[in-house]
Amino acid sequence: MIRELAITDFSATANDTVWDVRDSKAFAQGRIESAKNQPLDTLTAELLATTDGTVYALCGGGSKAAKAVALLNEIDPNRDIVHLTGGTRAAKAAGMTIVSDNLS
Repeated sequence: MIRELAITDFSATANDTVWDVRDSKAFAQGRIESAKNQPLDTLTAELLATTDGTVYALCGGGSKAAKAVALLNEIDPNRDIVHLTGGTRAAKAAGMTIVSDNLS
């Protein structure tokens, strides 16, 4: 089941599975604190089976995350899948904490 939630209304807990589905370069440039990099092309039934509960997906602005939640819903239509709309750009614009890797 797919739900949508504005990134600005999201508050992660320690048990949340939050996947940023952008490539590793974009992920390294800036992401919300709780996100783990899980590029769109790595989303599989095997990966989904390793997680419990709700899966939250986001990207930079929303287009890749929309594809990701559709794919995850195809894999397991009974799983609670949440599209964090607005993505990292909206989180940054709203003043949410964004972390990045030190790219030299």
